[in-house]
Amino acid sequence: MGLDQLTASSGPEAHVTAGLSCAPLFADGGFCPTALGAAFWRNTGAEMNLGAALRFVLLCVAALPLECRRPNVVLLLTDDLDVAIGGLVPLNKTKRLLGDAGVMFTNAYVASPLCCPSRASILTGKYPHNHHVINNTLEGNCSSRAWQKSQEPGTFPALLQQHGYQTFFAGKYLNEYGASEAGGVEHVPPGWDYWFALEKNSKYYNYTLSVNGRPQKHGQNYSEDYLTDVLANVSLEFLHNKLSKPFFMMVSTPAPHSPWTAAPQYENSFADVQAPRDPSFDVHGKDKHWLIRQAKTPMSNSSVKFLDDAFRKRWRTLLSVDDLVENVVKKLGNIGELENTYIIFTSDNGYHTGQFSLPMDKRQLYEFDIRVPLLVRGPGVKPNQICQMLVANVDLGPTILDMARYNVSKTQMDGMSFLPLMNGKCGNSTWRTDMLVEYEGEGRNITDPSCPMLGPGVSECFPDCVCEDSYNNTYACVRTVSPSGNLQYCEFDDSEVFVEVYNLTADPFQLNNIAKSIDQEVLEKMNHRLMMLQSCAGASCRTPGVYDSGYKFDPRMMFGSHGHRMKKLRRALK
Repeated sequence: MGLDQLTASSGPEAHVTAGLSCAPLFADGGFCPTALGAAFWRNTGAEMNLGAALRFVLLCVAALPLECRRPNVVLLLTDDLDVAIGGLVPLNKTKRLLGDAGVMFTNAYVASPLCCPSRASILTGKYPHNHHVINNTLEGNCSSRAWQKSQEPGTFPALLQQHGYQTFFAGKYLNEYGASEAGGVEHVPPGWDYWFALEKNSKYYNYTLSVNGRPQKHGQNYSEDYLTDVLANVSLEFLHNKLSKPFFMMVSTPAPHSPWTAAPQYENSFADVQAPRDPSFDVHGKDKHWLIRQAKTPMSNSSVKFLDDAFRKRWRTLLSVDDLVENVVKKLGNIGELENTYIIFTSDNGYHTGQFSLPMDKRQLYEFDIRVPLLVRGPGVKPNQICQMLVANVDLGPTILDMARYNVSKTQMDGMSFLPLMNGKCGNSTWRTDMLVEYEGEGRNITDPSCPMLGPGVSECFPDCVCEDSYNNTYACVRTVSPSGNLQYCEFDDSEVFVEVYNLTADPFQLNNIAKSIDQEVLEKMNHRLMMLQSCAGASCRTPGVYDSGYKFDPRMMFGSHGHRMKKLRRALK
């Protein structure tokens, strides 16, 4: 029965409701309360009868086609889950329930390979140079007062709430959330109706949650405190008690972040698994930035044993995430909302275990740290799709707003909605072909006494004096994915003006830096494109890339301040 055909066939209000059209009540796909009286007066001219009005609305809602209802959205965000070194392998239920039932994006990237800047990009739809979160510290603007004042009011959940959505958050928010200097756990960011946020960084036991601004302490009893399961339970409770309006639910798990504590039933899983020995494993990065070159090759037996053990532990924590996904999907089915709900599964950054002899961490510019899983199912999304178009985590906010039928053009977001790619347009030739990756390195001004030969400026060092970060591990990259070019161009902000360029079609593991052999014209165009992206905001971040047919390169732009930068680059590459 359609909206325009719905009538009340019997009862005392039949004379009032007969022939009424429900369509005016659902302007722009959502319920419009002010239309109710207008519908009665316009269609009947009769005096308003409250009982008849209520019956009319209920009949309309019951008959409303799925495509006319605003959909629900669930965002499942993992912590440090790679895709390049097998992160999806343990997630069999997730792949079946989300990937097989929808679309898997194989070229999904993050704007920065570190938790807090990446999460800020997800929430704001902006690159780090626009949201100004540069690392995981308060000083780096991670959940700082400045972030709360300037960025939180414009996050996509805040816009969804204003748009009539019921909003729910559970899990890790930002690494410094709950810091006393920034309002403690009493601070609830704007946009959230229900708030169950972890204080600070990922843990599995012995943590504090902010429950709508009130601290709730947890211990180490598995049945009551294991965080992944706690998040699953509060999410299911929310779904069970949700209101009739559309909802947005974000669940942010600690897994597979350290300390890699598995649920008891999974502690012995994957006993024979080891970190992948791919072509970049324990290989010296001879033509890479100095931080990569300082890694010791071959790694010691103890280092390899340690990272193999960590790799197994990471996978074990993911089994509980797999259970969470299954339970959420089942619950949505049980309450009749599954077919009207988009479910998005992704991560804040990738990870490495032994690639280029780096023990384990993220932060680097390579595929294993910047490429993440992205699986989506939902209304109108055909099953078993593989999409190779380039998408970024700055696109998540615009996409979710687009799913909710919010006018994304009203925002100042840098990303763009990839909703059309899921609806049969994955081969769209007008889709963008490049994105920006930027990272600001961290380092201490003092020398690590256990590693004096490295000098000041390094951080995240392991016992064998291999360090994962430094103050001049500061870089920006253009990542390009197009039919005519699969390229990564990166510049470091250091005294060398060090450049790394990779042709990932010929060299998918980024073993050979071709910065000194690539065609000079391509090099200059990529340098120019990087400059443009590093200063972009909003729509200017979505202009055509070097390999787009609409790209325009004006050599005159190479003069002035940028010309000085280009001269330094040429000298560095000689």
